[in-house]
Amino acid sequence: MYATVGDLMGVAVVSVSGRQKAYTYLKETVLTDPEMQGVFLSEQEIADRIGVSRTPIREALLMLAAEELVELVPKRGARVAPLTGREIGELMELRGIVERYAARQVIAERRAPVAELRALLDRQRGLMGPEQAREFIAVDHLFHASMVAAVGNGLLERHYDGLRSRQVRTGVTALFAQQGRQEAVLVEHLAILEAIAAGDAEGACAAIDAHLASTLKVLLAG
Repeated sequence: MYATVGDLMGVAVVSVSGRQKAYTYLKETVLTDPEMQGVFLSEQEIADRIGVSRTPIREALLMLAAEELVELVPKRGARVAPLTGREIGELMELRGIVERYAARQVIAERRAPVAELRALLDRQRGLMGPEQAREFIAVDHLFHASMVAAVGNGLLERHYDGLRSRQVRTGVTALFAQQGRQEAVLVEHLAILEAIAAGDAEGACAAIDAHLASTLKVLLAG
């Protein structure tokens, strides 16, 4: 008996779904954890954890290797690629380019998401303490990403979202590298918010630069 087109499409959907589930789990959970840097990943353990076979895990790892988020080591498997000082510097540089552009655009076009930024900042204030570091930084990403999304450029938004796993990993690392870093982040975010709310593009860009420079300094010192 031959498989119908519907059968083949069903198999394809299941395959893509499993691969996407694995990809999302790895990128959003495993690769955002600073403690996983340099760790070799167990395909079977991950498969058991999220309820898929090892095949979509391998497919997801190939996708992540193409993004240079994992390294495929012959006879050893996949290892979470550590972030070097150079890569951290490049990440901050790229974030600065995108975030400054976003700030200028949303101010010029009067579409700044001030209420959303303020709500996210308030949410961060309720997430103080080391046990909430991951959630604090997840909201940190949303703070910056919401400004980029407000530009209305889908390609730019997807490009910026591609930085998320590195951004969260470095953010959590910075929180643990310096005492009082969470409080400093709140102050730096408030400076960005106030400049955007005031329609001060240059002030917003300066505040973004100061925030990223502060984070970079903490990371490189650690």
